[in-house]
Amino acid sequence: MTSNCRIPQDIFWDAVCGFWNTRVAQAQAQEVAGKIDRGNRSAVTGGKQMDGFILTITNLLLEAEVPKHHIHVKKSLTVIPGFFRPTKTYDFLVVDAENQHLKVVIELKSQVGSFGNNFNNRTEEAMGAALDIWTAYREGVFGDAPPPPWLGYFFVLEDCAASHASVQVAEPHFSVLPEFRGASYAKRYELFCQKMMRERHYNAACFIMADRNQVTQRPNYTEPCPDLSVANFLKQLIQHAV
Repeated sequence: MTSNCRIPQDIFWDAVCGFWNTRVAQAQAQEVAGKIDRGNRSAVTGGKQMDGFILTITNLLLEAEVPKHHIHVKKSLTVIPGFFRPTKTYDFLVVDAENQHLKVVIELKSQVGSFGNNFNNRTEEAMGAALDIWTAYREGVFGDAPPPPWLGYFFVLEDCAASHASVQVAEPHFSVLPEFRGASYAKRYELFCQKMMRERHYNAACFIMADRNQVTQRPNYTEPCPDLSVANFLKQLIQHAV
């Protein structure tokens, strides 16, 4: 497989199925155990809902002949040093062990419900991670003048009426940028991913939306923005990783 390979249109179909099924299983397990978290948190504290996406990306890179021992998904092996903090654990790394070269860092995040409470948390976390990595790279934390790593951001948002609803903004002192006025949370996440790429904080971003009521359909997710498509993201990843 090369960087010019064709990415299947529904490459993340199984991953989306697993995303929803894992959330249900985790919530039920915690209910049985009597450890119910507030709101939707019980469905995400297990930390496994994104495993299907990680597995798909791993298999894609293996098909592209990226050495298996360069790919790291276990939490104990996805820790890298930072500049503003000693270390951070990321979701997916590709490290050229022979040349001690950090090649790929990917953060995979999701949002289901509680959009108003968590939008700022998600965006601030992503901005902070990018700032820490690039500053650490500039300061030589990853070696003496190595090629820069490829930094990717992958985001899954629940596709529902609430995520598409217009959201008002508070403007007590200054006006917000016009593109944010009345924008839904779906549009806000799309704008966020686009701007993070435009400002070169991330080399690429992927933004998909998934409806829990359409999990068995093909495809079972949508790609609202061509710039943030699955194919663009994965082709760039493969090109850099190999």
